[in-house]
Amino acid sequence: MTYRCWPAGLLSLATFLVLGSGSAHAGDPVAGKAKAGMCTTCHGPLGLSQLPNAPNLAGQPAIYTTEQLKNYRSGKRTNEVMAVIAKPLSDADIDDLATWYASIQISVTEK
Repeated sequence: MTYRCWPAGLLSLATFLVLGSGSAHAGDPVAGKAKAGMCTTCHGPLGLSQLPNAPNLAGQPAIYTTEQLKNYRSGKRTNEVMAVIAKPLSDADIDDLATWYASIQISVTEK
């Protein structure tokens, strides 16, 4: 059996590419909370959905929320309400919102 060892620099680069967000803007949860006012009607003030057809956003990984908002903004993902909400968002707005929702800690209990 042959084992190959990656050079340290290449391993570091691979780790960065896998773990890096790919975004030049690190989200600001305080700014995201301020921007989330437009989201509260459907998703609640703390990211816990107020409507049966709106998902909970609290605790979602930032990378997931970022991807979904960008998909709504571009039209790749469709929803009549979200298309209007996401269209004017900048990448920085999206990163801030995603970071805010990811920062909300939730807990699950079994009944």
